[in-house]
Amino acid sequence: MSGQGEGTREQRLKAALRDNLKRRKAQARGREAAEVEAPGETSPEPPADRTAGDER
Repeated sequence: MSGQGEGTREQRLKAALRDNLKRRKAQARGREAAEVEAPGETSPEPPADRTAGDER
């Protein structure tokens, strides 16, 4: 590959990594904020499996 192509690829990768890091930090801040609002609550239980014995 040419030097010019590598430079633009490298810049795109750097930008993608920066954006990814920003997104991950924002997600972590959101999770921390949710924990602060409801520290004693756990995640909701998944819906019950209603396929067994259901004869509709």
